[in-house]
Amino acid sequence: MKKIVVTTALLAGVLSYAGGFRVSLQGVKQLAMAHTSAHTEDASVTFFNPAGMSFIPAKLSVAAGGFGAQSTVTYQNMSTLQSYETDSPLGTPIYAAIAYKVLDNVSVGFNFSTPFGSTIEWPSDWAGREIVQRLELKAFYFQPMVSFKLSPWASVGGSYIYAKGSVNWDKAVTQLGGSLNLTDDQASGSGFGVGFYIKPTEKLDVSIAYRSPIDMKADNGTVSFNISQALYPNLGLDAAGTDSFKATLPLVDEYTVGLTYKITPKWLVSGDFNYSGWDRYNELTLDFENAPIGNQPNDATILVSPKNFKSTRTYRIGTQYQINDMFAARAGYYYDESPYSDKNFQAETPSFDSNVFTAGLGINVFKGFGVDLAGGLAFPKTRMVENDYNNFYGQAKAKAYYFGLGLSYNAF
Repeated sequence: MKKIVVTTALLAGVLSYAGGFRVSLQGVKQLAMAHTSAHTEDASVTFFNPAGMSFIPAKLSVAAGGFGAQSTVTYQNMSTLQSYETDSPLGTPIYAAIAYKVLDNVSVGFNFSTPFGSTIEWPSDWAGREIVQRLELKAFYFQPMVSFKLSPWASVGGSYIYAKGSVNWDKAVTQLGGSLNLTDDQASGSGFGVGFYIKPTEKLDVSIAYRSPIDMKADNGTVSFNISQALYPNLGLDAAGTDSFKATLPLVDEYTVGLTYKITPKWLVSGDFNYSGWDRYNELTLDFENAPIGNQPNDATILVSPKNFKSTRTYRIGTQYQINDMFAARAGYYYDESPYSDKNFQAETPSFDSNVFTAGLGINVFKGFGVDLAGGLAFPKTRMVENDYNNFYGQAKAKAYYFGLGLSYNAF
């Protein structure tokens, strides 16, 4: 039988929990100020910089929150003017954190978060149905950590990161007269984070943090074909029409430098610079057990898909004004870069250069207990899709908004 090559754009992103973008929703208070990092009011700082635990103004601090994230992507073929729009469900990233001062100069903590993950659903008959029809991605970070206060104004900290992820992908395979699904709920990897936190004066906070790359390994993925059973033997499928695959996706490292300055006792301004090394994500290799759906001349079960990502920079600025003892108003802006060019546009995980505006409110309900509200509105820039490799051309637009509710408690 003629070798069958499945559209590689599908498989290129099968484990791409970030999809070339990172979901910046790990702290409601932080989101309200453009997701800036140099804040040590409670345990939510643990995701951004483990060293910040040393400056939390409580021996025991807990924080938790959740978000709603909604996005819509529109694709239009500029030759036929036919357009398609996603109908994706609301994303719900969550986080929880705890920090405890074991000694005056030693703090330990734990952070749980969902920094990567989304669901995108295109019409089943859209122009890119061989790339993706529906894709659900989830990733969870579990981070135990420790921080040491080196002096009254400086600390250092580190964390171990265990990442767990899953993927559920549907797409059409017209060459076979049907569709397929790729599933893996056991992908995992590990990494680390380190940071320094400095308070040279009461007015200035400086946060310097690094999060290592993580290789997410899928050793037990399953590909299920919805095609004629007569084709099963030619593809090496079992009686259920399934095969297995292995893959490793490199999640990238991230550098962050953050500053917070108190202009007055009630008014502070924060700024962040983030660098993500996406340029290590040049290609993705998937190794199928039997199915000859690859693109390598020496082994038809191996599929190598080019990604050609580039490293990105994100600039953030936020502010907070303490209206009175109970309420604090917050606002921010950041510019987010896409990690790939128009020629490498990924329909399964769309990414755009975006201007994002945020705002929020902090409420001090009673001593030590706070409620935070935040929202964000993104304005992605229109892209002209020119992906020669996937034979995919047209115009892509998007819109997105976020909202969140967070709770924090500094016990004692």
